[in-house]
Amino acid sequence: MVMAGIAGKSRQPSFCLVAKPAKSVFAAPRSAKREGSRMKNYRDGGEAVLEAFRRLKIDYIMSSPGSEWSPVWEALVRQKLGKARGPAYIDCWHETLAVNMATGYTLMTGRPQAVLLHAGVGLLQGGLGIHGALQAEVPMIVMSGESQTLGENPSLDIEPQWYGGLSVGGAERFVENITKWSRQVTSPYTLHEMVIRAGEMARQTPMGPIYLNVALEHMLHEWTPPPDDREIPPAPRLEPDSGDVAKVADLLLAAKNPVVVAEQSGRDPRAFTALVELSDLLALPVTSGRGAYYANFPTEHPLYLGSASYQHLDDADLILLVGGRSPWYPPRRRPGTGKIVAISDNPFKTDMIYQNLHADLYLGGDIAASLRLLAQAAGAAKLDAEPVKRRREKWSRAHDAWAAGLNAERANAQGDGKGVEPLALLGALGEILPPDTIYVDETITHGQLLRQHLPFRSPQSFFRTYGGLGQGIGTALGIKLATDRPVALLVGDGGFLYNPVIQSLGASRQHALPILIVVFNNRGYMAMQKGHVHHYPDGAAVAADMHLGSRLDGPDYAAMGSHFGFHGERVEDSGKLKAALRTAMTKVREGTTAILNVVLSR
Repeated sequence: MVMAGIAGKSRQPSFCLVAKPAKSVFAAPRSAKREGSRMKNYRDGGEAVLEAFRRLKIDYIMSSPGSEWSPVWEALVRQKLGKARGPAYIDCWHETLAVNMATGYTLMTGRPQAVLLHAGVGLLQGGLGIHGALQAEVPMIVMSGESQTLGENPSLDIEPQWYGGLSVGGAERFVENITKWSRQVTSPYTLHEMVIRAGEMARQTPMGPIYLNVALEHMLHEWTPPPDDREIPPAPRLEPDSGDVAKVADLLLAAKNPVVVAEQSGRDPRAFTALVELSDLLALPVTSGRGAYYANFPTEHPLYLGSASYQHLDDADLILLVGGRSPWYPPRRRPGTGKIVAISDNPFKTDMIYQNLHADLYLGGDIAASLRLLAQAAGAAKLDAEPVKRRREKWSRAHDAWAAGLNAERANAQGDGKGVEPLALLGALGEILPPDTIYVDETITHGQLLRQHLPFRSPQSFFRTYGGLGQGIGTALGIKLATDRPVALLVGDGGFLYNPVIQSLGASRQHALPILIVVFNNRGYMAMQKGHVHHYPDGAAVAADMHLGSRLDGPDYAAMGSHFGFHGERVEDSGKLKAALRTAMTKVREGTTAILNVVLSR
C-alpha cells in the first residue's frame, strides 16, 4: 500500500460535514462570577484532558457524568466563561446513550468524539455501546476514572464513595475485549499525551474505540502545558498497490459477467459515489450484501439488483466484494464460477471469531480510493463498447423486473385484518417520508424486508445498529446531532424495550434533536420463536403452542413520549397509516420527536 496525500494544517473533517450546535448547559453565556465572589483559575489534569480534546478537534463530550470528572467540569466552565474554543458538553442520562450518540455522530461526520463515563460501574453500563462501536469500526475516546489513594493521602481529601468498591483497581480490564486498546493512564505527567495518543490511535485503520482509565488524583494534580503545540495530523488514507489495481482492472475488463456485492462500503459517502461511477463506466450490476449495515448504492439506479440478490452470482465469472464482513451464509458456500476480489481497508475483523470471504485477491487500502483507481485504470484502457452496452441493457431489465416485483408485493399485501401488513408500512414510509430521510434500523424480524423495500437514494440514507439491540434511539439522536436531514428510527417492539427509552427521549428534548420513531409492533420476540421452531419443528412447544420467551405484552409505546411533550399515536388500521405518518412528520419538522406504535399483522 502507499499513503495518500496528507491534508495541511486546516481542519479536514472526514465526511465534510459541519457540526450542528446542540443545546446544553454551555449553550448560552453566563456571567463570569457571582457578585462578591472571586474565581480561581486552576491549571490541572482536567485542563490537560480538555486541551487534548481541543487539539484533537473533538466537537462534543458525551457524558453520563460521574464524580471523578469535577476537574474536567471546572475546565469546561472556564472555557465557557472565557469564551474559548473547545468541545461542547452533551449531558446524557444513561451510559449506553452517551456512547451511542457519539457513534451516530461519528458515522455521519467521520470525526471521533469523547465519551466520559463513571468509574467501572458506568463503564459496564456503556459496554454494549462500546462493543457496537468496535464492530462498526467507529473511532472514539472513552474514559472513566477511579481513586488510587482512597482517602489515605492526608494532603488530598478524596470523597469517601471511592473506598468500599467504587474503585476496582483496573477498570480497563472490563473492556479489554471490546475496545481497540484499553489502558490505565500512568501518571499526571503522561495524561495529556496519552489522551492525544488515544485519539490518534482510534482514527488509524482499523478504527475503533480506545479506553483510558484515569485516576482522579492525576486530574487534580497541577499540569504544565507542553512546549510542543503541534497540529495533530489526520489519519492517513492508504491507497492500494498500483500493481494490484492493474491486476484487478484487467480481470474486470476480461470478465463477461462481473457482479458487485457491496456490504459495508457505504459507511463512507465517497465510496458510495465511487462505486456508482465504476458501475456506470463498466455496466457492473450491484447487489447489497446480506449483512449490509449501510446504504451502499442507490436503490433506484438501473444497475441495482436489490438486497442479497445472490441468485445473480450463480454464473458470475468475477465478483467484486466491496467492504465485505460476513457476506456469504453458510460461510462455506462459495458463490460464482470465477474469482472473488475483496476490496477493503480492513477485510479481517478481529471482533469476529470466524470469517470466510473466499477471496482470491485482496485490494487493500481506502475503499473509495481503490474504486476510483480501478475506474481510472479501466477508463484508460480501450473498452469494447458493445459488451458493456449489452450488459447494461441486460441488468437494466433485471432491475426493472426486480422493482416491479417489489411493487407487486406491496400492492398485493393485504394482511389478516389483525394489524398493519409490514409491506404496507414500508410502502407508506417510502411514499410519505422526504427523499433525503435517513433511516436507522433496529429491527430483526423485518430487517431484510426493510432493506429490500425502502428507497435509499443518496449516501448516508441507511444505518443499522451494531453489537446488539438497545442502541437505536441513541444512534439516531447522534446522527441527528450531525445533520438537518430528517431521521427515522425503525425499531421492533422488543428492541425498543432494550433501549434506555426515557433517558433517550430526555436527550431528544434537552438537546433539541427531533426524530421519528416507528415501532414495528408484532407483539413479541418473533426471532426467538422462529429459532425454537426451526430446531424443534415437531417438538413440545409446537404441539402445545407454548413458545416461551417470545410473547410480549408491552406498554403503550406511543404514550411514552408524553412525559416530554412529544407526539404519539397507535396505528392498527392500514387505512389510517399515511395520515398518521404525515402528522408525525409535521411534528418532527416543528421540532419535537414523534412516536408511532404501528401494530403489525406479522
